[in-house]
Amino acid sequence: MEKGYLSLVLHAHLPYVRHPEHENFLEEDWLYEAITETYIPLIRIFDGFLNDGVDFRITMSITPPLAHMLSDELLQNRYLRHLERLIELARKEVERTRHEPAMNRNAHMYLNEFLDVRRIYVEKYDKNLVAAFRKFQDAGKLEIITCGATHAFLPLTFERATKAQIRVAVKSHERHFGRKPNGIWLPECGYKPGDENILKDEGIRFFIVDTHGILHGSPRSRYGIFAPVYTRNGVAAFGRDVESSKQVWSAEEGYPGDFSYREFYRDIGFDLDFEYVKPYIHDQWLRINTGIKYYKITGNGDYKEPYDRRQALDKAAEHAGNFLYNRQKQIEHLQGFMGKKPIILSPYDAELFGHWWYEGPDWLNYLIRKLHYDQDIVRMITPSEYLRENPQNQVVNLSLSSWGHKGYCEVWLESSNDWIYRHLHIMAERMVELAEANPTPDLLRNRALNQAARELLLAQSSDWAFIMKTGTMVDYAVKRTKDHITHFNRLYEQIRNGRIDEGYLADLEYRNNIFPDIDYRVYRSTT
Repeated sequence: MEKGYLSLVLHAHLPYVRHPEHENFLEEDWLYEAITETYIPLIRIFDGFLNDGVDFRITMSITPPLAHMLSDELLQNRYLRHLERLIELARKEVERTRHEPAMNRNAHMYLNEFLDVRRIYVEKYDKNLVAAFRKFQDAGKLEIITCGATHAFLPLTFERATKAQIRVAVKSHERHFGRKPNGIWLPECGYKPGDENILKDEGIRFFIVDTHGILHGSPRSRYGIFAPVYTRNGVAAFGRDVESSKQVWSAEEGYPGDFSYREFYRDIGFDLDFEYVKPYIHDQWLRINTGIKYYKITGNGDYKEPYDRRQALDKAAEHAGNFLYNRQKQIEHLQGFMGKKPIILSPYDAELFGHWWYEGPDWLNYLIRKLHYDQDIVRMITPSEYLRENPQNQVVNLSLSSWGHKGYCEVWLESSNDWIYRHLHIMAERMVELAEANPTPDLLRNRALNQAARELLLAQSSDWAFIMKTGTMVDYAVKRTKDHITHFNRLYEQIRNGRIDEGYLADLEYRNNIFPDIDYRVYRSTT
Protein backbone atom coordinates (compact mmCIF):
# COMPACT_ATOMS: atom_id res chain seq x y z
CA MET A 1 0.00 0.00 0.00
CA GLU A 2 1.17 3.50 -0.85
CA LYS A 3 2.41 5.20 2.31
CA GLY A 4 4.04 8.41 1.11
CA TYR A 5 5.52 10.49 -1.66
CA LEU A 6 8.91 11.30 -3.15
CA SER A 7 9.36 14.58 -4.97
CA LEU A 8 12.63 14.86 -6.90
CA VAL A 9 13.47 18.45 -7.86
CA LEU A 10 16.32 19.26 -10.25
CA HIS A 11 17.52 22.86 -10.44
CA ALA A 12 18.90 23.47 -13.95
CA HIS A 13 20.71 26.79 -14.12
CA LEU A 14 23.70 28.43 -15.73
CA PRO A 15 24.54 32.13 -15.81
CA TYR A 16 23.87 33.94 -19.06
CA VAL A 17 27.13 33.65 -21.01
CA ARG A 18 26.98 34.64 -24.65
CA HIS A 19 29.81 36.43 -26.42
CA PRO A 20 29.17 36.85 -30.16
CA GLU A 21 32.07 39.29 -30.27
CA HIS A 22 34.48 36.35 -29.70
CA GLU A 23 34.77 33.31 -31.92
CA ASN A 24 35.74 30.94 -29.10
CA PHE A 25 34.90 32.14 -25.60
CA LEU A 26 36.10 29.99 -22.71
CA GLU A 27 33.13 30.43 -20.35
CA GLU A 28 30.64 29.40 -23.02
CA ASP A 29 32.00 25.89 -22.43
CA TRP A 30 29.94 25.81 -19.22
CA LEU A 31 26.84 25.49 -21.38
CA TYR A 32 28.38 23.02 -23.82
CA GLU A 33 29.57 20.71 -21.04
CA ALA A 34 26.15 20.79 -19.38
CA ILE A 35 24.36 19.96 -22.64
CA THR A 36 26.65 16.99 -23.36
CA GLU A 37 26.92 15.64 -19.84
CA THR A 38 23.63 16.57 -18.13
CA TYR A 39 20.75 17.86 -20.26
CA ILE A 40 20.90 15.36 -23.11
CA PRO A 41 21.53 12.39 -20.77
CA LEU A 42 18.43 13.45 -18.80
CA ILE A 43 16.42 13.78 -22.01
CA ARG A 44 17.63 10.33 -23.05
CA ILE A 45 16.40 8.65 -19.88
CA PHE A 46 13.09 10.58 -19.94
CA ASP A 47 12.52 9.39 -23.50
CA GLY A 48 13.34 5.87 -22.34
CA PHE A 49 10.64 6.09 -19.66
CA LEU A 50 8.05 7.21 -22.20
CA ASN A 51 9.03 4.48 -24.66
CA ASP A 52 8.87 1.77 -21.98
CA GLY A 53 5.66 2.97 -20.32
CA VAL A 54 7.42 3.85 -17.06
CA ASP A 55 5.30 6.32 -15.14
CA PHE A 56 7.42 9.03 -13.54
CA ARG A 57 7.17 12.49 -12.02
CA ILE A 58 10.05 14.91 -11.76
CA THR A 59 10.08 18.61 -11.05
CA MET A 60 12.71 20.67 -12.83
CA SER A 61 13.48 24.35 -12.71
CA ILE A 62 14.84 25.56 -16.04
CA THR A 63 15.93 29.10 -15.34
CA PRO A 64 15.26 31.91 -17.82
CA PRO A 65 18.97 32.41 -18.68
CA LEU A 66 19.38 28.71 -19.39
CA ALA A 67 16.19 28.51 -21.46
CA HIS A 68 17.31 31.52 -23.47
CA MET A 69 20.79 30.09 -24.12
CA LEU A 70 19.37 26.72 -25.14
CA SER A 71 17.10 28.53 -27.63
CA ASP A 72 19.77 30.88 -29.00
CA GLU A 73 20.74 30.07 -32.60
CA LEU A 74 24.30 31.34 -32.20
CA LEU A 75 24.92 29.15 -29.15
CA GLN A 76 23.16 26.18 -30.73
CA ASN A 77 25.48 26.31 -33.72
CA ARG A 78 28.54 26.89 -31.55
CA TYR A 79 27.61 23.90 -29.42
CA LEU A 80 27.31 21.71 -32.50
CA ARG A 81 30.79 22.86 -33.59
CA HIS A 82 32.06 22.02 -30.10
CA LEU A 83 30.46 18.57 -30.28
CA GLU A 84 31.97 17.83 -33.69
CA ARG A 85 35.42 18.58 -32.27
CA LEU A 86 34.73 16.19 -29.38
CA ILE A 87 33.79 13.47 -31.84
CA GLU A 88 36.98 14.10 -33.82
CA LEU A 89 39.06 13.90 -30.65
CA ALA A 90 37.29 10.71 -29.53
CA ARG A 91 38.05 9.07 -32.89
CA LYS A 92 41.71 9.93 -32.44
CA GLU A 93 41.60 8.50 -28.93
CA VAL A 94 40.19 5.21 -30.23
CA GLU A 95 43.22 4.98 -32.49
CA ARG A 96 45.77 6.22 -29.94
CA THR A 97 44.68 3.72 -27.26
CA ARG A 98 44.32 0.70 -29.57
CA HIS A 99 47.06 -1.18 -27.68
CA GLU A 100 45.67 -0.35 -24.22
CA PRO A 101 42.53 -2.50 -23.78
CA ALA A 102 41.07 -0.75 -20.71
CA MET A 103 41.65 2.74 -22.08
CA ASN A 104 40.45 1.71 -25.54
CA ARG A 105 37.14 0.47 -24.14
CA ASN A 106 36.66 3.87 -22.54
CA ALA A 107 37.65 5.67 -25.73
CA HIS A 108 35.00 3.70 -27.62
CA MET A 109 32.52 4.53 -24.83
CA TYR A 110 33.09 8.25 -25.30
CA LEU A 111 32.93 8.07 -29.08
CA ASN A 112 29.61 6.22 -28.93
CA GLU A 113 28.34 8.66 -26.32
CA PHE A 114 29.21 11.75 -28.35
CA LEU A 115 27.71 10.26 -31.51
CA ASP A 116 24.49 9.53 -29.64
CA VAL A 117 24.44 13.04 -28.19
CA ARG A 118 24.69 14.41 -31.75
CA ARG A 119 21.88 12.12 -32.88
CA ILE A 120 19.60 13.33 -30.11
CA TYR A 121 20.59 16.97 -30.47
CA VAL A 122 20.44 17.27 -34.25
CA GLU A 123 18.25 14.51 -35.62
CA LYS A 124 15.70 14.06 -32.86
CA TYR A 125 15.27 17.59 -31.49
CA ASP A 126 16.71 19.82 -34.22
CA LYS A 127 18.99 21.58 -31.69
CA ASN A 128 15.98 22.66 -29.59
CA LEU A 129 16.34 21.16 -26.11
CA VAL A 130 13.66 23.47 -24.69
CA ALA A 131 11.21 21.68 -26.98
CA ALA A 132 12.45 18.36 -25.61
CA PHE A 133 11.76 19.29 -22.00
CA ARG A 134 8.46 20.87 -23.02
CA LYS A 135 7.44 17.52 -24.54
CA PHE A 136 7.84 15.78 -21.18
CA GLN A 137 5.94 18.62 -19.51
CA ASP A 138 3.05 18.29 -21.95
CA ALA A 139 3.03 14.51 -21.36
CA GLY A 140 2.31 15.21 -17.68
CA LYS A 141 5.59 13.68 -16.44
CA LEU A 142 7.79 16.73 -15.86
CA GLU A 143 6.73 19.81 -13.94
CA ILE A 144 8.86 22.71 -15.12
CA ILE A 145 9.08 25.60 -12.68
CA THR A 146 10.77 28.95 -13.02
CA CYS A 147 13.36 30.94 -11.07
CA GLY A 148 14.36 34.58 -10.77
CA ALA A 149 14.83 36.22 -14.17
CA THR A 150 18.62 36.16 -13.84
CA HIS A 151 18.96 34.17 -10.61
CA ALA A 152 19.30 37.26 -8.39
CA PHE A 153 19.71 36.54 -4.68
CA LEU A 154 16.37 37.96 -3.56
CA PRO A 155 17.04 38.44 0.18
CA LEU A 156 19.48 41.21 -0.82
CA THR A 157 17.15 42.79 -3.39
CA PHE A 158 14.55 45.44 -2.59
CA GLU A 159 10.87 45.01 -3.36
CA ARG A 160 10.49 46.70 -6.75
CA ALA A 161 13.60 44.93 -8.09
CA THR A 162 12.38 41.58 -6.71
CA LYS A 163 9.04 42.12 -8.39
CA ALA A 164 10.77 42.76 -11.71
CA GLN A 165 12.89 39.61 -11.33
CA ILE A 166 9.77 37.48 -10.77
CA ARG A 167 7.53 39.11 -13.37
CA VAL A 168 10.15 38.93 -16.13
CA ALA A 169 10.84 35.30 -15.19
CA VAL A 170 7.17 34.31 -15.40
CA LYS A 171 6.76 35.97 -18.78
CA SER A 172 9.94 34.34 -20.10
CA HIS A 173 8.80 30.94 -18.81
CA GLU A 174 5.44 31.27 -20.54
CA ARG A 175 7.19 32.21 -23.79
CA HIS A 176 9.43 29.13 -23.71
CA PHE A 177 7.11 26.51 -22.22
CA GLY A 178 3.66 27.62 -23.33
CA ARG A 179 2.15 28.05 -19.88
CA LYS A 180 2.68 30.01 -16.70
CA PRO A 181 4.64 28.22 -13.97
CA ASN A 182 2.87 26.96 -10.86
CA GLY A 183 6.07 27.03 -8.86
CA ILE A 184 9.41 28.71 -8.50
CA TRP A 185 12.87 27.76 -7.34
CA LEU A 186 13.87 30.87 -5.44
CA PRO A 187 17.48 31.54 -6.51
CA GLU A 188 19.87 29.87 -4.07
CA CYS A 189 16.67 28.92 -2.15
CA GLY A 190 16.97 32.48 -0.84
CA TYR A 191 13.78 33.55 0.94
CA LYS A 192 12.99 36.68 2.89
CA PRO A 193 9.62 37.26 4.59
CA GLY A 194 7.24 39.15 2.35
CA ASP A 195 8.49 37.80 -0.98
CA GLU A 196 5.50 35.45 -1.03
CA ASN A 197 3.26 38.46 -1.73
CA ILE A 198 5.12 39.13 -4.97
CA LEU A 199 4.93 35.43 -5.87
CA LYS A 200 1.17 35.38 -5.36
CA ASP A 201 0.71 38.50 -7.48
CA GLU A 202 2.46 36.69 -10.34
CA GLY A 203 0.38 33.52 -10.00
CA ILE A 204 3.02 31.37 -8.26
CA ARG A 205 1.45 28.71 -6.04
CA PHE A 206 4.53 27.18 -4.37
CA PHE A 207 8.26 27.59 -3.83
CA ILE A 208 11.17 25.58 -2.42
CA VAL A 209 13.00 26.55 0.79
CA ASP A 210 15.85 25.04 2.71
CA THR A 211 15.04 23.00 5.79
CA HIS A 212 15.52 25.71 8.39
CA GLY A 213 13.26 28.13 6.50
CA ILE A 214 10.38 26.01 7.78
CA LEU A 215 11.85 24.59 10.99
CA HIS A 216 12.76 28.08 12.25
CA GLY A 217 9.32 29.42 11.35
CA SER A 218 6.51 30.41 13.68
CA PRO A 219 4.41 28.67 14.82
CA ARG A 220 6.43 25.47 14.74
CA SER A 221 5.57 23.26 11.78
CA ARG A 222 3.59 20.29 13.05
CA TYR A 223 5.01 17.91 10.45
CA GLY A 224 8.44 19.47 10.08
CA ILE A 225 9.47 19.49 6.43
CA PHE A 226 7.50 16.33 5.60
CA ALA A 227 4.44 18.31 4.55
CA PRO A 228 4.34 21.73 2.91
CA VAL A 229 3.19 24.78 4.81
CA TYR A 230 1.25 27.80 3.63
CA THR A 231 2.40 31.35 4.04
CA ARG A 232 -0.20 33.86 5.24
CA ASN A 233 -1.38 34.57 1.71
CA GLY A 234 -1.79 30.93 0.73
CA VAL A 235 1.41 30.36 -1.27
CA ALA A 236 2.89 26.99 -0.26
CA ALA A 237 6.48 26.29 0.76
CA PHE A 238 8.12 22.87 0.45
CA GLY A 239 11.21 22.21 2.59
CA ARG A 240 14.33 20.28 1.61
CA ASP A 241 14.79 16.87 3.21
CA VAL A 242 18.33 16.78 4.58
CA GLU A 243 18.77 13.00 4.74
CA SER A 244 17.90 12.18 1.13
CA SER A 245 19.67 15.24 -0.19
CA LYS A 246 22.93 14.45 1.53
CA GLN A 247 22.95 10.87 0.31
CA VAL A 248 23.17 12.14 -3.25
CA TRP A 249 24.99 15.45 -3.35
CA SER A 250 27.72 14.91 -0.77
CA ALA A 251 31.00 13.89 -2.42
CA GLU A 252 32.36 12.75 0.96
CA GLU A 253 29.36 10.96 2.49
CA GLY A 254 27.10 10.44 -0.51
CA TYR A 255 27.06 8.13 -3.50
CA PRO A 256 29.15 10.27 -5.92
CA GLY A 257 32.33 9.67 -3.93
CA ASP A 258 32.26 5.90 -4.34
CA PHE A 259 35.61 4.61 -5.57
CA SER A 260 34.00 2.80 -8.53
CA TYR A 261 32.70 5.97 -10.09
CA ARG A 262 34.50 8.07 -12.67
CA GLU A 263 37.14 10.50 -11.44
CA PHE A 264 36.11 14.03 -12.44
CA TYR A 265 39.54 15.61 -11.98
CA ARG A 266 41.54 13.41 -14.40
CA ASP A 267 40.89 14.65 -17.93
CA ILE A 268 43.00 14.11 -21.04
CA GLY A 269 43.01 17.88 -21.57
CA PHE A 270 45.50 17.96 -18.70
CA ASP A 271 46.94 14.44 -18.81
CA LEU A 272 48.09 14.12 -22.44
CA ASP A 273 50.86 15.76 -24.43
CA PHE A 274 50.16 19.43 -25.03
CA GLU A 275 50.76 19.33 -28.80
CA TYR A 276 48.32 16.43 -29.14
CA VAL A 277 45.42 18.12 -27.29
CA LYS A 278 46.26 21.63 -28.51
CA PRO A 279 43.64 21.66 -31.34
CA TYR A 280 40.90 20.69 -28.86
CA ILE A 281 41.52 23.14 -26.04
CA HIS A 282 41.07 26.89 -25.89
CA ASP A 283 42.58 28.92 -28.73
CA GLN A 284 44.74 30.75 -26.20
CA TRP A 285 46.28 27.33 -25.54
CA LEU A 286 44.82 26.98 -22.08
CA ARG A 287 44.53 23.40 -20.88
CA ILE A 288 40.86 22.75 -20.16
CA ASN A 289 38.60 19.76 -19.57
CA THR A 290 37.58 17.91 -22.71
CA GLY A 291 35.11 15.60 -20.98
CA ILE A 292 37.19 12.52 -21.81
CA LYS A 293 38.28 10.99 -18.52
CA TYR A 294 39.75 7.50 -18.26
CA TYR A 295 40.07 6.85 -14.54
CA LYS A 296 37.85 5.93 -11.63
CA ILE A 297 38.09 7.55 -8.21
CA THR A 298 39.91 4.43 -6.93
CA GLY A 299 40.80 5.94 -3.53
CA ASN A 300 41.71 9.09 -1.72
CA GLY A 301 45.29 9.21 -3.01
CA ASP A 302 46.82 10.17 -6.35
CA TYR A 303 46.90 6.60 -7.66
CA LYS A 304 44.01 5.97 -10.06
CA GLU A 305 42.91 2.82 -11.87
CA PRO A 306 41.22 2.73 -15.29
CA TYR A 307 37.49 3.38 -15.28
CA ASP A 308 35.32 0.27 -15.51
CA ARG A 309 31.95 1.23 -16.94
CA ARG A 310 30.25 -2.06 -16.08
CA GLN A 311 31.41 -1.88 -12.49
CA ALA A 312 30.23 1.72 -12.22
CA LEU A 313 26.77 0.86 -13.58
CA ASP A 314 26.45 -2.01 -11.13
CA LYS A 315 27.31 0.39 -8.34
CA ALA A 316 24.76 2.95 -9.59
CA ALA A 317 22.07 0.24 -9.54
CA GLU A 318 23.11 -0.76 -6.03
CA HIS A 319 22.96 2.85 -4.85
CA ALA A 320 19.56 3.36 -6.46
CA GLY A 321 18.28 0.36 -4.53
CA ASN A 322 19.81 1.69 -1.34
CA PHE A 323 18.21 5.11 -1.84
CA LEU A 324 14.81 3.55 -2.46
CA TYR A 325 15.12 1.26 0.58
CA ASN A 326 16.01 4.25 2.79
CA ARG A 327 13.06 6.29 1.48
CA GLN A 328 10.70 3.39 2.09
CA LYS A 329 11.86 3.02 5.69
CA GLN A 330 11.83 6.78 6.20
CA ILE A 331 8.29 7.07 4.87
CA GLU A 332 6.99 4.10 6.86
CA HIS A 333 8.46 5.59 10.03
CA LEU A 334 7.05 9.06 9.36
CA GLN A 335 3.61 7.84 8.32
CA GLY A 336 3.36 5.87 11.54
CA PHE A 337 3.38 8.92 13.79
CA MET A 338 2.21 11.68 11.39
CA GLY A 339 -1.09 9.99 10.71
CA LYS A 340 -0.86 11.11 7.07
CA LYS A 341 1.31 10.38 4.08
CA PRO A 342 4.61 12.29 4.26
CA ILE A 343 6.28 13.89 1.28
CA ILE A 344 10.06 13.65 0.95
CA LEU A 345 11.26 16.56 -1.16
CA SER A 346 14.77 16.00 -2.50
CA PRO A 347 16.22 18.94 -4.45
CA TYR A 348 19.53 18.90 -6.30
CA ASP A 349 21.46 20.94 -8.82
CA ALA A 350 20.66 19.26 -12.13
CA GLU A 351 24.28 19.58 -13.23
CA LEU A 352 25.29 17.15 -10.48
CA PHE A 353 23.76 14.42 -12.65
CA GLY A 354 26.22 13.65 -15.42
CA HIS A 355 28.62 16.59 -15.21
CA TRP A 356 29.96 16.24 -11.68
CA TRP A 357 28.65 12.73 -11.08
CA TYR A 358 29.05 10.94 -14.39
CA GLU A 359 26.81 8.04 -13.38
CA GLY A 360 24.11 10.31 -11.95
CA PRO A 361 21.70 9.93 -14.89
CA ASP A 362 22.15 6.14 -14.72
CA TRP A 363 21.39 6.22 -11.00
CA LEU A 364 18.26 8.24 -11.71
CA ASN A 365 17.25 5.80 -14.43
CA TYR A 366 17.62 2.80 -12.12
CA LEU A 367 15.85 4.55 -9.25
CA ILE A 368 12.78 5.54 -11.24
CA ARG A 369 12.45 2.12 -12.82
CA LYS A 370 12.69 0.50 -9.40
CA LEU A 371 10.04 2.90 -8.09
CA HIS A 372 7.78 1.92 -10.98
CA TYR A 373 8.31 -1.84 -11.10
CA ASP A 374 9.56 -3.05 -7.74
CA GLN A 375 7.43 -1.51 -5.00
CA ASP A 376 4.17 0.22 -4.07
CA ILE A 377 5.11 2.10 -0.88
CA VAL A 378 6.52 5.29 -2.41
CA ARG A 379 4.85 7.31 -5.17
CA MET A 380 6.64 9.95 -7.17
CA ILE A 381 4.78 13.24 -7.12
CA THR A 382 5.24 16.88 -8.10
CA PRO A 383 4.48 19.73 -5.69
CA SER A 384 1.48 20.80 -7.78
CA GLU A 385 0.01 17.30 -7.68
CA TYR A 386 0.56 17.11 -3.93
CA LEU A 387 -1.28 20.39 -3.34
CA ARG A 388 -4.20 19.26 -5.48
CA GLU A 389 -4.48 16.04 -3.48
CA ASN A 390 -3.71 17.64 -0.10
CA PRO A 391 -5.15 21.18 -0.16
CA GLN A 392 -5.26 21.63 3.63
CA ASN A 393 -1.92 22.53 5.20
CA GLN A 394 -0.66 24.45 8.20
CA VAL A 395 0.06 28.21 8.01
CA VAL A 396 3.59 29.18 9.14
CA ASN A 397 5.57 32.41 9.10
CA LEU A 398 8.79 31.29 7.46
CA SER A 399 12.31 32.32 8.44
CA LEU A 400 14.85 34.16 6.31
CA SER A 401 16.96 31.38 4.79
CA SER A 402 19.05 30.08 1.90
CA TRP A 403 20.86 26.87 1.07
CA GLY A 404 24.24 28.56 1.08
CA HIS A 405 26.97 27.99 3.67
CA LYS A 406 25.55 28.63 7.18
CA GLY A 407 22.08 28.96 5.69
CA TYR A 408 21.58 32.69 5.30
CA CYS A 409 23.28 35.42 3.21
CA GLU A 410 26.97 35.06 3.94
CA VAL A 411 27.97 33.45 0.63
CA TRP A 412 26.57 36.37 -1.37
CA LEU A 413 27.52 39.16 1.02
CA GLU A 414 31.03 39.04 2.42
CA SER A 415 34.39 40.69 1.91
CA SER A 416 35.00 39.37 -1.61
CA ASN A 417 31.74 40.58 -3.11
CA ASP A 418 30.10 43.17 -0.83
CA TRP A 419 31.20 46.01 -3.14
CA ILE A 420 28.64 45.07 -5.78
CA TYR A 421 25.53 45.94 -3.76
CA ARG A 422 26.00 49.70 -3.58
CA HIS A 423 25.95 49.64 -7.38
CA LEU A 424 23.07 47.18 -7.74
CA HIS A 425 20.82 49.14 -5.38
CA ILE A 426 21.56 52.48 -7.04
CA MET A 427 20.99 50.91 -10.47
CA ALA A 428 17.62 49.54 -9.32
CA GLU A 429 16.61 52.94 -7.91
CA ARG A 430 17.64 54.61 -11.17
CA MET A 431 15.72 52.05 -13.21
CA VAL A 432 12.59 52.82 -11.20
CA GLU A 433 13.26 56.52 -11.78
CA LEU A 434 13.57 56.00 -15.55
CA ALA A 435 10.44 53.85 -15.70
CA GLU A 436 8.36 56.42 -13.81
CA ALA A 437 9.68 59.33 -15.88
CA ASN A 438 9.07 57.72 -19.29
CA PRO A 439 5.49 56.45 -19.56
CA THR A 440 5.24 56.88 -23.36
CA PRO A 441 8.72 57.07 -24.94
CA ASP A 442 9.51 57.15 -28.63
CA LEU A 443 10.90 54.03 -30.29
CA LEU A 444 14.61 54.74 -29.72
CA ARG A 445 14.12 55.74 -26.09
CA ASN A 446 11.95 52.65 -25.55
CA ARG A 447 14.77 50.45 -26.85
CA ALA A 448 17.26 52.15 -24.56
CA LEU A 449 14.98 51.74 -21.54
CA ASN A 450 14.49 48.05 -22.26
CA GLN A 451 18.23 47.52 -22.67
CA ALA A 452 18.89 49.33 -19.40
CA ALA A 453 16.50 46.88 -17.73
CA ARG A 454 18.40 43.95 -19.27
CA GLU A 455 21.75 45.28 -18.04
CA LEU A 456 20.38 45.68 -14.51
CA LEU A 457 18.93 42.17 -14.48
CA LEU A 458 22.17 40.68 -15.78
CA ALA A 459 24.24 42.54 -13.18
CA GLN A 460 22.01 41.13 -10.42
CA SER A 461 22.85 37.49 -11.20
CA SER A 462 23.85 35.73 -7.98
CA ASP A 463 26.39 33.71 -9.96
CA TRP A 464 28.87 36.59 -10.04
CA ALA A 465 28.88 37.07 -6.26
CA PHE A 466 29.09 33.30 -5.79
CA ILE A 467 32.09 33.00 -8.10
CA MET A 468 33.85 35.85 -6.30
CA LYS A 469 33.29 34.03 -3.03
CA THR A 470 34.46 30.61 -4.23
CA GLY A 471 37.55 31.97 -5.99
CA THR A 472 37.08 30.32 -9.41
CA MET A 473 36.98 32.45 -12.59
CA VAL A 474 36.91 35.55 -10.39
CA ASP A 475 38.27 37.89 -13.06
CA TYR A 476 35.41 36.98 -15.36
CA ALA A 477 32.76 37.45 -12.66
CA VAL A 478 34.18 40.86 -11.70
CA LYS A 479 34.39 41.93 -15.33
CA ARG A 480 30.82 40.85 -16.08
CA THR A 481 29.53 42.75 -13.06
CA LYS A 482 31.48 45.90 -13.91
CA ASP A 483 30.52 45.70 -17.59
CA HIS A 484 26.80 45.58 -16.84
CA ILE A 485 27.14 48.41 -14.32
CA THR A 486 28.97 50.51 -16.92
CA HIS A 487 26.47 49.72 -19.65
CA PHE A 488 23.55 50.61 -17.43
CA ASN A 489 25.04 53.87 -16.19
CA ARG A 490 25.91 55.00 -19.71
CA LEU A 491 22.39 54.25 -20.93
CA TYR A 492 20.96 56.02 -17.88
CA GLU A 493 22.88 59.21 -18.67
CA GLN A 494 21.99 59.04 -22.36
CA ILE A 495 18.28 58.58 -21.62
CA ARG A 496 18.23 61.41 -19.09
CA ASN A 497 20.10 63.77 -21.38
CA GLY A 498 18.08 62.84 -24.45
CA ARG A 499 21.19 61.93 -26.47
CA ILE A 500 21.04 58.20 -27.12
CA ASP A 501 23.94 56.70 -29.05
CA GLU A 502 22.07 54.32 -31.34
CA GLY A 503 25.23 52.49 -32.44
CA TYR A 504 26.22 51.80 -28.83
CA LEU A 505 22.67 50.70 -28.02
CA ALA A 506 22.50 48.38 -31.03
CA ASP A 507 25.77 46.74 -30.02
CA LEU A 508 24.43 46.04 -26.52
CA GLU A 509 21.18 44.70 -27.96
CA TYR A 510 23.18 42.34 -30.14
CA ARG A 511 25.48 41.08 -27.39
CA ASN A 512 23.08 41.01 -24.42
CA ASN A 513 19.90 39.95 -26.16
CA ILE A 514 18.23 38.08 -23.30
CA PHE A 515 14.47 38.70 -22.81
CA PRO A 516 13.65 39.94 -26.34
CA ASP A 517 10.13 40.92 -25.28
CA ILE A 518 11.09 42.69 -22.04
CA ASP A 519 9.10 45.79 -21.07
CA TYR A 520 10.94 48.22 -18.81
CA ARG A 521 7.57 49.29 -17.34
CA VAL A 522 7.87 46.28 -15.05
CA TYR A 523 9.75 48.73 -12.78
CA ARG A 524 6.84 51.17 -12.61
CA SER A 525 4.78 51.28 -9.43
CA THR A 526 1.49 51.11 -11.35
CA THR A 527 2.24 47.87 -13.23
